[in-house]
Parts: sequence; structure tokens; C-alpha cells
Amino acid sequence: MEKSLILGLTGEMPLFMIVDFLIENKGTDFTKEDIAKGANISRASLFNYWNELENRSIIKVTKSVGKTKLYTLNSKSNVVKRILDLEKALISEALENDMKKGILVSAWVFL
Repeated sequence: MEKSLILGLTGEMPLFMIVDFLIENKGTDFTKEDIAKGANISRASLFNYWNELENRSIIKVTKSVGKTKLYTLNSKSNVVKRILDLEKALISEALENDMKKGILVSAWVFL
């Protein structure tokens, strides 16, 4: 599987893998277990970074089903907005580089 542009820049640290997974699935609700699986990290790694994600408002609770909480990317967070800006810049740069190399881009890009 090809790395995302953000992970290509930041490396595959668990925190960035979590954020990248949430960005790729904006608007979808997940349990903590779903996030760990989707980010391809252990639950222990997720819990090592969970407080940071909450303290920086990167995630938000969307629903509670019994004792289970569902979370999603907090697109209103200033930190998340900046991360999304970074992603847009990386996409633009990659497209420019591909065009310079003569690579035909035939995909829809939603910025």
C-alpha cells in the first residue's frame, strides 16, 4: 500500500498514522478500537497518544452508545485545519511535480 503524502513527510509515527486515518475518513464515526485497526497500530499505541488527541481537540466525541463512545476528526479545530492545509499543499505540490514530469493526472482531487 502506498503511503499518504502526510505520512511520506512525517514518517509512520503512531500519532501521524492516527491523524492520517482520521483525515482519510473525515466525517465517519469510529470506536477507539476501529481507529487503532484503521491506523494499523496497536491499542496500546493508540492509548499512548489519546490524551494528546483530546487535549489538542483533534478528535471529538460524536455519539455514545452505552459505554462505547464514537469519535471523528474535529474539523473545527485550528490544529486540524492546519493539518488539512498541509495536506492540500502536499497534494498541490505532488500534482505540479507530476505535471512537470509529463504524467497525465486523471483523478478527481477534492481540496
